[in-house]
Amino acid sequence: MDRRTALLALLVIAEARHRAVAQPASRVFRIGFLGVADPTSWQSQVRALREGLRELGYEEGRNIVIEFRWAHSDYARLPKLAAELVASKVDVLVTHGSPGSSAAKAATTSIPIVMAAVGDPVQSGFVASLARPGGNMTGNSIVEFNLSAKRLELVKEFAPGVSRVGFLYGPGTQTLAGGEAAQRLLSDSAASLGVRVTRYPVRNREELGEVFAAMKKEQIEALIVALDALLAANYPEVARLALRYKLPTLGGARQFIAAGGLFSYGVDVDNVYRHAAVYIDKILRGAKPADLPIEQPTKVEFIVNQKTAKALGVTVPQSLLVRADEVVN
Repeated sequence: MDRRTALLALLVIAEARHRAVAQPASRVFRIGFLGVADPTSWQSQVRALREGLRELGYEEGRNIVIEFRWAHSDYARLPKLAAELVASKVDVLVTHGSPGSSAAKAATTSIPIVMAAVGDPVQSGFVASLARPGGNMTGNSIVEFNLSAKRLELVKEFAPGVSRVGFLYGPGTQTLAGGEAAQRLLSDSAASLGVRVTRYPVRNREELGEVFAAMKKEQIEALIVALDALLAANYPEVARLALRYKLPTLGGARQFIAAGGLFSYGVDVDNVYRHAAVYIDKILRGAKPADLPIEQPTKVEFIVNQKTAKALGVTVPQSLLVRADEVVN
């Protein structure tokens, strides 16, 4: 090696060392997850979120840390849990549904919030519009308000003679404005179909038995189960009681079918959680939530559980079977 080549090599080594010193260490981002239910009932959604993050190059312990807080369906705990995550200085906060999103919104106006799944963020007052959210919130809408009315139409198609339908929901799941909007849509749909819908609030698992007994006494003929965290955590018990009381049910997620529900019409919530990782990635790369449009689902799944139909002793019309995305036999 001649003197000139050696000198160039030394210069290259020196420059490389300088860059190595000047280059900051790879940052580990902190993601806060505010769960409204409990980790056991939310395993598939969390798994989907983690998968989405891995696909985008994020690995726990290497470049991200996820801080979990779970309210175990006690919505009164959410403000405190949200405040804990904000105090821990997370880079982005992930929420589910209106209760979690509302608590996060009240806890911070600066930390970006990704709503993994929320019914209608505009009606609920979280964002200014779907196209331009404004503020520090963005994420996925699962258009739950509109789907509740569609579920009532499916119930009527399943049993045209039905006149009394129950609606099982968790109080406090929606904001005041959002709840009023959802109830208005459902009432309008019921009036057009000639159906009377009776709402049954459930605050904890222990109330389910009493509520189903009340529905039997009031001669409810079919039941719509809202896609609320409390109810999702208790899908098996809801399905068991529905079978006991011979009550056809229609839920809002495929997990309801797995638990033994008769019908499910709704968005694939696991895919919605997986897509939340895209928002997280964009924000960690510098995008502002205010500029990231709220996305709505492009596909709604209709699933029929023929095993449950046989157990209930009911026949699902062929018109529904041919439209189903999946039939469980």
